[in-house]
Amino acid sequence: MPGLLLRALRGENTPERPIWLMRQAGRYLPEYRALRAEKGGFLPLVYDSDAAAEITLQPIRRFGCDGAILFSDILIVPYAMGQDLAFLAGEGPRLSPRLADAALAGLTAVPARLAPIYETVAKVKAGLGAGHTLLGFAGSPWTVATYMVAGEGSRDQHVTRAFAYRDPAAFQAIIDAIVAVTVDYLAGQVAAGAEAVQLFDSWAGSLAPAEFERWVVAPNAAIVAALKQRFPDLPVIGFPKGAGAKLCAYARETGVDAIALDETIDPLWAAAALPEGLPVQGNLDPLLLEAGGPELERRALGILDAFAGRPHVFNLGHGIGQHTPIAHVERLLGLVRSWRRR
Repeated sequence: MPGLLLRALRGENTPERPIWLMRQAGRYLPEYRALRAEKGGFLPLVYDSDAAAEITLQPIRRFGCDGAILFSDILIVPYAMGQDLAFLAGEGPRLSPRLADAALAGLTAVPARLAPIYETVAKVKAGLGAGHTLLGFAGSPWTVATYMVAGEGSRDQHVTRAFAYRDPAAFQAIIDAIVAVTVDYLAGQVAAGAEAVQLFDSWAGSLAPAEFERWVVAPNAAIVAALKQRFPDLPVIGFPKGAGAKLCAYARETGVDAIALDETIDPLWAAAALPEGLPVQGNLDPLLLEAGGPELERRALGILDAFAGRPHVFNLGHGIGQHTPIAHVERLLGLVRSWRRR
């Protein structure tokens, strides 16, 4: 029988709620910190499939989460497309050459850079117990493109937004190339054992409505359609962080099977506004999990109650923070596990 998470993503309003947490395999866990200290930097960890599989499984062993999310990074796609990738201590990722200064056609693809990720998926699948769903993921084209064009992250994606306005044809070519690689990349993850996938659009909130339609909705719809041709039963979760009221259009037009909500979304609004029966995921504020206390319990139960009328996967509104106490995570899992739909 499919696990609780897979059932919810397929549209079943389960009496108990599945739970997994974005960035659940990460720096707040002492076992992760120990392995990273042993292996070195972030990218060497991602490309050591034994280590990456171990990291993916760590929160499953510790907490029993319903989903195991692949330990990797959204910038593996531009790395496979031919950009150089480095993670600088205290500064974050850097891609070069940045496409604000260099042509897409000048990149030489290195598809072999995807193979170790598939190995990680296969190893996690082999080590994952029954009832736990293996989640693959990729960055959505707009968010990936912001890094490819600017060479790094930014607060408002100024460089990439200006590039898209100035030369929409060139930017469309970048988006189309990312779509093509992402489809194959996610298909490879599914072939290796992933049972559902999530598309992370971390910077979707920086776009005006017309640009949101062109650079967020349309590319994600293309990815979903292509994946569904290959894997008709594959659940696809869309996460357009910061989309706000544009979530409704995203949910209607992309074809995703479930929509993840960030912490700025009112659960009661989402429950009323999103398409009936559409599974939702989210959306506790990661900072509230870090803070803990009575408000954590009140808000968590409020989210559960708000989505009682539809399939719901409990999660955070974004990634778990590195300073989050493990006791708070354990408390949250206890709250979710004890909740029952009435």
